[in-house]
Amino acid sequence: MLMIDRDEGLWHPKILLAEDDTAVRRSLQLLLLGQNLDVRSYATSSELIADETNRDALCLISDYRMPGLDGISLLRQMRFLGWGGRAALITAYRSPKLEAEAALTGYELIIDKPVRGQHLLDTVSRLTARPTIESGEG
Repeated sequence: MLMIDRDEGLWHPKILLAEDDTAVRRSLQLLLLGQNLDVRSYATSSELIADETNRDALCLISDYRMPGLDGISLLRQMRFLGWGGRAALITAYRSPKLEAEAALTGYELIIDKPVRGQHLLDTVSRLTARPTIESGEG
């Protein structure tokens, strides 16, 4: 079986990161960049939506509570614009109501704040998993 090796630099999925806290955004961005990911980070949902170069991103990681549009509204707007990637929501305000709303909107996973680095990396790995290519040779 032939597999795509992410460590060889052959796979650099584009990740969108929306987080209004500058220190948190920068630390998450650096963590993801360290994994050879193409990370585009934004301080507001409006900035992310306005950037048309991000429509081919595979994954969105968004904070829930941000000024202007919250994370739920952000994903709704991205879906309206035709974006079909996978998404995870970051929040310090988890509740059954938020979990249900996030799932209905299209968030596959919720990451609790404070964000643990390994948990974020595992989440992004799941959301950007690239299928293996099997060879017919035996």
